[in-house]
Amino acid sequence: MEELILDKTQDETRQGEAYATTDLFQKKFERHFYIESYGCQMNFADSEVVASILQEAGFGPTRNVEDADLIFINTCSIREKAEQTVRKRLTNFKRLKRQKKSLLIGVLGCMAERLKSKFLEEEKLVDLVIGPDAYRSLPHLIEEAAGGQKAVNVLLSREETYADISPVRIDSNGISAFVSIMRGCNNMCSFCVVPFTRGRERSRDPQSIIQECEDLYKNGYREITLLGQNVDSYYYASSFESFPPITFANLLEKVAQISPELLVRFSTSHPKDISDEVLHTMAMHENICKYIHLPVQSGSSRVLQLMNRTYTREWYMAKVDRIRTLLPDCGISADIITGFCTEDEKDHQDTLSIMEYCKYDFSYMFIYSERPGTLAARRYADDVPEDIKKRRLEEIVSMQNKLSLESNQRDIGKSYKVLIEGDSKKNKEEWKARNSQNKVVVFPKENYTYKKGDFVTVKIADCTQGTLKGNIVAN
Repeated sequence: MEELILDKTQDETRQGEAYATTDLFQKKFERHFYIESYGCQMNFADSEVVASILQEAGFGPTRNVEDADLIFINTCSIREKAEQTVRKRLTNFKRLKRQKKSLLIGVLGCMAERLKSKFLEEEKLVDLVIGPDAYRSLPHLIEEAAGGQKAVNVLLSREETYADISPVRIDSNGISAFVSIMRGCNNMCSFCVVPFTRGRERSRDPQSIIQECEDLYKNGYREITLLGQNVDSYYYASSFESFPPITFANLLEKVAQISPELLVRFSTSHPKDISDEVLHTMAMHENICKYIHLPVQSGSSRVLQLMNRTYTREWYMAKVDRIRTLLPDCGISADIITGFCTEDEKDHQDTLSIMEYCKYDFSYMFIYSERPGTLAARRYADDVPEDIKKRRLEEIVSMQNKLSLESNQRDIGKSYKVLIEGDSKKNKEEWKARNSQNKVVVFPKENYTYKKGDFVTVKIADCTQGTLKGNIVAN
């Protein structure tokens, strides 16, 4: 999954969110932890694995950072801005430590390997540094740090999937859950640090995934998002020769078959790997949401080659055509990077034109930020001036705003069966949901007795650029 942080047309990314569910929060623990997570959905899912490990070690969650004995930041290294945010938060936490000497501060995740020496020794901001494959060692590392040692484990694994750990849903609304199906990435996109921070790709045992999804459904969850850096390359081969390999399409179908009342989403897809088999599976099951996040990054074949994206402009457009043919009502979103090395005005215009061709419902849009250690940092000069990057981003955002509004306007008059996720952020008298195409839908509660977790049918009456507005259709 290509990690997402910056400009976008829907307010979905949860940055710096502290965790604790009510039930777990009310339990009595002598020691407490506080976690903030930044970046992609995978980081938030990882924080739930960490919470499970910490709970087993006798730590309970707290919403108040002042009450914590352990503070962790689960980091994202995909953009420089994220690193600046994390460093600022660590500096704030260090002030707390002056008041509470026993407090331990740690960094988890993608920034751990790259910045371990800076955080531990040069800036002395943290006591623990733990990479994404080393969370099982947390109890031991906490003991080391409590004894005054600098505790570090950033080793990457070719096998770790945390398949046997039941995540603690510490930030959950009790309705929607993330389920990690794989870890790592084998794609060596030249701009991306993920293969170096999360290691090689490995798929989780499908039986453990299905069991986790079944347990979630039995516990009242009605929406599951299957997560991976590149879900379409999921492939699990059993050691028993008589058992056929499981592809992503197979896994998707097995999860969908748990119940027709369980919505299934997934993220992220790589254009080179999403197959007709996956598209046919989506078409066959109503409860598999008709939405694909299909990062394009650039509309220029020349720039795509420099990015090592392994497809051309024309190939990507043909893939979108295929999706539209097999799934006419499918929502499609994208990641777009502007200002990549050597990008010229023609390349930029190619990006604007591919956006218009694909008619993205929404996009995640970024200025290129050189990441140390990546292929691009070693091979190419970051030579597009900052003012040009910003101007091009403004034009890309403007194009997407136009496309998003047009997409939402086409939905006026349509009816959608949606899952109530909770109150609307802006109005407690309205419910919030998402339709199958992953668009936010808000609608008045009126005098109905519906509650969070119920399915309702909503007819769209109006829209903004980022939200559909409707009314419940009485049964």
